Formats: sequence, structure tokens, C-alpha cells
Amino acid sequence: QAQLVESGGGLVQAGDSLRLSCSVSGRTFSTLAMGWFRQAPGKERECVASIGRIVDATYYSNSVKGRFTISRDNAKSTVDLLMNNLRPEDTAVYYCAAKSAPHSGGYFISTLLYDYWGQGTQVTVSS
Repeated sequence: QAQLVESGGGLVQAGDSLRLSCSVSGRTFSTLAMGWFRQAPGKERECVASIGRIVDATYYSNSVKGRFTISRDNAKSTVDLLMNNLRPEDTAVYYCAAKSAPHSGGYFISTLLYDYWGQGTQVTVSS
């Protein structure tokens, strides 16, 4: 059983930056594909970024492409999401997720594919 703990959320103004971090324990981190999801009130949870075991395999949703960067540090068992030029529409609870993928280097987008989830961290962007 993996445990995921997010940190770094908060209240910022439009145009500001935030870095979310997710620390993973209980599983060999290098065997996990990782994703960052968000869920705004009344909306479905969506994948904003994902990274495979191979760090070159990354995915960004169209709404964050060019503004958000996902990265992982296998030595520290962490995955970060750097969010630049934040917009009010980025306001949501952000979740870190992990998928056991020892034989795949790719990324995963669907919530249904992920095995473990963090508790979520609130990001609020004021206009």
C-alpha cells in the first residue's frame, strides 16, 4: 500500500506561481507512474499532468500546457507540479496519484487507472 502526501497548495493571485509536491512511501517509487489531477466544485476530476517512469514521457492537458511542469525525483520519491501564470480557472483541489507500472514507461490519464491517491491540497487563485 502506497501513501501519498501532497503539500504546497494555497491562496494566490492570478499570474502567481505555486509548486505542489507529493511525497510517496510504501512502494518502490521508480516502478510508479505519477499523475496530478484536479477537481473543481461541480466538475469531474481531470488529469492536468502525468509522468511515466521514464521522465521524458509526460502529458499535459491543453488547459495547462505551457504553464505547468511536472517532474519527479526518484531518489527522493517525490513528484512536483510547478504551476506558473495561474488563472482563476485553475482553482481546484489538486490530487497526486500513483499507478503501479513496473513494465511500462508511459504516462496515464484516466482516473480509473490509478491505484493510489493523496488526500488533496486546495489551490485558490483570485482575480
